[in-house]
Amino acid sequence: MRAALRSALRAGLVAGLVALGLFTPLVGLRIDQAASATFLTWHPWALAGLVAAVTLARFLTALVRIPAPPAPPAWLGRAASPALIALALVFPLLPGVARYQLDLGVLVLTYVMLGWGLNIVVGLAGLLDLGYVAFYAVGAYSFALISGSLGLGFWACLPIAFGAAALCGVLLGFPVLRLRGDYLAIVTLAFGEIIRIVLLNWTSLTGGPNGISGIPRPTLFGLQFTAGAGPGSFAGYFNLAPSALYRFQFLYYIILGLALLVAWITARLRRLPIGRAWEALREDEIAARALGINTTATRLSAFALGAGFGGLAGAFFATRQGFISPESFTFMESAIVLAIVVLGGMGSQIGVALAALVMIGGFELARDFAEYRMVVFGAALVAIMVLRPRGLAGGRTPSIAIGTAGPISGTLVAQGRG
Repeated sequence: MRAALRSALRAGLVAGLVALGLFTPLVGLRIDQAASATFLTWHPWALAGLVAAVTLARFLTALVRIPAPPAPPAWLGRAASPALIALALVFPLLPGVARYQLDLGVLVLTYVMLGWGLNIVVGLAGLLDLGYVAFYAVGAYSFALISGSLGLGFWACLPIAFGAAALCGVLLGFPVLRLRGDYLAIVTLAFGEIIRIVLLNWTSLTGGPNGISGIPRPTLFGLQFTAGAGPGSFAGYFNLAPSALYRFQFLYYIILGLALLVAWITARLRRLPIGRAWEALREDEIAARALGINTTATRLSAFALGAGFGGLAGAFFATRQGFISPESFTFMESAIVLAIVVLGGMGSQIGVALAALVMIGGFELARDFAEYRMVVFGAALVAIMVLRPRGLAGGRTPSIAIGTAGPISGTLVAQGRG
């Protein structure tokens, strides 16, 4: 008992010293202005409170081992996916759902789709990608440029956006074939920044910081979703009362259909040899190579498919906004999508969907507390990682099994892998 107490006390003191070094310039010192003078103000009590809180929290977590929450029953996991899909299908038709709720639903589904695309690269193939926003940007700009120069619509440009982003994924995959871990993360981060800088400076093609405007909206078999009921409009063709809500409902169902398509393709591929090769590469690349798996083709296929799905999401983002600029494709977007994948459970599709709902929806619900929401958000992330280090859905079901495939508990899955 004394040894455990000393160890916990040592851990708390170390955490307190680290917090003191971090919070001193951020919280303890504040820049104030009076008239034409600028000076630093010392805030010792705020700094002392934060350091004491970190020290106490680390001491308690080291002293008291918090048991992991029990795994949900198997039937709950099987029923969760159909229930969520059914809820997503009827959501726009529920009473009281207005434009704000539809916009929030579209935003959440966009990040769900991005998370499922990155889940192929990170969760299944085990390749840490910090530049996923680059493929998101390539899909958006491909659609905007092609639709503007060739006059093609949204549906005709979708395969082109997918192909352009997948090609960029292959181009990224070739230079990093021999890299792994932190080195791979640094190169992918650099690739994302290169794409953003190119979009920012190639003004003759991309418009530079001014972006591209006038991007066409999607249509339903040629019917426009306008506020009026004129000829060629959705409301006029079906003799409906004019409403601006129809366009947002249509956008919602487009991104829902694209997200479900990505989920279905991913689930099917996991049962094929290429999907099992991804998981073998994630578990042990050397063993996978020894078993005869072509790791080059496996890596490139993961990069290409994940990038292609990011390109689809980018094309939808462009047609939804009607305007795109490099400011929409910063590193923070990659960080958010990667956090969604890790928090949801790497390799888990239902976990990624739940994490996107919690993160993106939680951000919007906490908009009234904008000053404190990042602090609360960071504390929530720490709590989730402490209580469920393998993500919200850490367990998984094997793709191939002899007899009945039963779920594998998160406690039996390697740390950080779902």
